[in-house]
Amino acid sequence: MTFQTIACCTDFSPNAEVAVFTAVDLAEKYGATLKVLHVVPPPVNPVVTDFDNPLYGTLDYDEEVDRNMVLKVEEKLQDRYGAKISSKVEVDYVVLTGHISSEVLSYLKENEIDLVVLGSYGLSGMGLVIFGSVAKRVAHKATCSVMIARPAEEVQK
Repeated sequence: MTFQTIACCTDFSPNAEVAVFTAVDLAEKYGATLKVLHVVPPPVNPVVTDFDNPLYGTLDYDEEVDRNMVLKVEEKLQDRYGAKISSKVEVDYVVLTGHISSEVLSYLKENEIDLVVLGSYGLSGMGLVIFGSVAKRVAHKATCSVMIARPAEEVQK
């Protein structure tokens, strides 16, 4: 089995970082293009105008604010991972907006991704209750192969 295009999803959590670097290793091994994805979720309650999120700050769904937020997240992806990814790997940073698992699944299908790598879990608490397990949904519905990357300490338990 070979992979030409590998995607990995990140929410900037420690588990997502494991997924990113697992995907980087695979992309380097197979000479594949790497797509690093992040999905900006909708506010939890659309009636509430302030959505206090440490990554994005306050969300206001003005079109220009949305564009600026996407650019800000793209910059964060590059700052967080760019210097750590070998120059041998062709990498694209992709920021989507919407329901996380739906956007990831659509992207995988539309871009003919061969493999997607996800962390075993990212959100916890209320976020997990509201958004559900992205890894579980993607694993069940993806049109490509799926790899769930786990931190070494989690595997040893």
